[in-house]
Amino acid sequence: MYKILAVLLCIQSVSFAQTESSKTAEEIIQKAISLRDTNDPRVVLSNYTYTSYEKTIITDSLKTSTHSYLSEKVSTTSYTESQGFIENVIGFQLAGFKKIKYEVLAVNLQSRSFYDEDFVIFNTRYAGILSKRGVRNYIYTLIPSTVENEIHISFTPKRPKAIPGLSGVMVLDKEKLAIKNIQVSLDDAIKIKLNQSYIFNKEANLYLPENRVLFIDKGNSDRRLSFFGGRISIGTLQEENLEEMITKKYLVSTTSNSDFSLKAKETKTQPFAITIEPYATEQPPSFWQTYRLENLTKKDERSFSEIERIINAENIERRLGTINNFSIGYYSVNFFDFDLTYPVKFNNFEGLRLGLGGVTNESFSKDFRIEGYGAYGFKDQEIKYGAGGGVLLNAKKDAWISLTYNSDLEEVGNYAYLTDRRVYSLFEPRLVNINLFYKHRTTRTNLEYRIAPKLLSEFQVAHRRIEQTTPYRYIKDGVEISNYDITEATAGIRWSPRSKFMKTEAGINEVYDGYPKVTAQISQSIDGLEGDFNFTKIGAKVFYRLDRLNKSATELLIEGNIGFGDLPITHLFQAYPNAPTKETILQRFSVAGVNSFETMFFSEFFSDKLVTAQLKHRLAPFNISKSFKPEMVFITRFAIGDIQNPEDHLDIQFGSLKKGYTESGFEINKLIFGFGTSLTYRYGAYHLPNFEDNIAFKFTFNLQL
Repeated sequence: MYKILAVLLCIQSVSFAQTESSKTAEEIIQKAISLRDTNDPRVVLSNYTYTSYEKTIITDSLKTSTHSYLSEKVSTTSYTESQGFIENVIGFQLAGFKKIKYEVLAVNLQSRSFYDEDFVIFNTRYAGILSKRGVRNYIYTLIPSTVENEIHISFTPKRPKAIPGLSGVMVLDKEKLAIKNIQVSLDDAIKIKLNQSYIFNKEANLYLPENRVLFIDKGNSDRRLSFFGGRISIGTLQEENLEEMITKKYLVSTTSNSDFSLKAKETKTQPFAITIEPYATEQPPSFWQTYRLENLTKKDERSFSEIERIINAENIERRLGTINNFSIGYYSVNFFDFDLTYPVKFNNFEGLRLGLGGVTNESFSKDFRIEGYGAYGFKDQEIKYGAGGGVLLNAKKDAWISLTYNSDLEEVGNYAYLTDRRVYSLFEPRLVNINLFYKHRTTRTNLEYRIAPKLLSEFQVAHRRIEQTTPYRYIKDGVEISNYDITEATAGIRWSPRSKFMKTEAGINEVYDGYPKVTAQISQSIDGLEGDFNFTKIGAKVFYRLDRLNKSATELLIEGNIGFGDLPITHLFQAYPNAPTKETILQRFSVAGVNSFETMFFSEFFSDKLVTAQLKHRLAPFNISKSFKPEMVFITRFAIGDIQNPEDHLDIQFGSLKKGYTESGFEINKLIFGFGTSLTYRYGAYHLPNFEDNIAFKFTFNLQL
């Protein structure tokens, strides 16, 4: 392995002029692209399988006695036209850890094919080298070759500062124009050396990927290269020459593919991109000897015991679990996960709200959970609380049934999707400005069930006793009602068609966050089952994000809601306004929300039919310095809606959105300590006579843990 590494470290980046030879090279590339369908195994072979052995190390120096990270993996990978690549891990060992860290297996070190339009290295996309996108982004140059049946072509990015790209040399078969070998280097936020070699298979008349060596070091970048959910990083290397570089910390991953079967039978539909067999971590030494490229070195062997000693001494396994839980909003103490959304909040009704709560974890029980919380508002001087528990019905389907009781506050007009319930935010921007709440005492039963990896469902039956916090009356059949009961059944689903999932003994984990994401929900309230109203509510939303190679991104969120029947104001829809009802711009200065209408005043509009759309375009970060990289985002929002019988709502005044509401503006984020600023302008049918009333000037807060 070290011999291969030495070869990689000797690859030099070379600049080439745009000469006649480069034009010839581009013509060859264009022809090679046109022949991709005859050279890409995924096109020529409808289905095939192969076995892979992968070894990954992170080490400080070739001279130290042990590595700081070592893992081995053996998997069988199958490809079919209908399902794409499916990986089945049959062997895995991670030095030092008693419990398998499944997040390690979710890291995408490298794409499987250089024929793709995009090529991924450590979860970052670059233009594919042999693709139409590559032609737009690379300069190709012929290199003289002494091998008669080979063509050597170098490639370098055309605009490296605008669109980071790969540099290196590819070797093509002169007759087939298929890739035989490729050497890649990258000097961006991270430094990369990559060598991929291919073997010619006579039966298929194809070149198939055989061996890969990947070398990564962070350079002087502050970017994290993590195997553990974004928390444990490869060390920082200084700008030094290649000879000095090997004395610092780096990552090396070697992969060997073998046992190609070109006549694999089409198997039944496999919904998981990665499956880890239960016996994968229990393989004997003889198993590993069968698949290793070479025997473990003395340094490798010492690493297993030494890494285990360090992990135990420094309690790293427990610390990793605590840190990863923190990233999703929990802090673990023994068998209990404290919910970080409870401790400190602030809003106009409660003032300062302090609380404490959480849920038991697997250390307490894998089959059931107990949860609860308590909070106190210093302005309204009232205690809020909740308690409940759940039982696991089916681990393979993430099926839970739970029963909870809450006595708390809810925002008037808030519409929450069951499947989006756990969206963690250390700081909730809109909560500070909300001025209209209602009290509720709610008993609910929930059933969570994953119909398929990409399709999550939840069903809820709830009974609520609602009490107004401000004067309000609703006219139902000529009778004025202020406080009321609602019995409601709700069913919701979330579909992630482009996401990829991994199946483990611990459950199902998302390993690739794909778009679009579609969420839908229907609720039915029943008059007569201890409920005072009969209504139906339907909601659906679609979120799509497009990431570009220049590190800019565009996001689109569209949501539609409709309600039928007797809908009191607590159960109408709103467009999530976020403008305090104060006179001047500076008095309204507050914190901007994530998806809220910044110029729309609270309680200004309510609807029983509502459609909202939001378009965001994020420019690439301004690379001013290593620690100062602000981001600019352009935003446009639109809402249109209506309401039947607004005269049935007494003691409160609000408008209709039937003319269409628009606002546009921008954010400049991450100026200092995660804080930034935003400016939004209200225009169109609901433009206000006083110019400054149409402007929202606020600060933003973006924290990356």
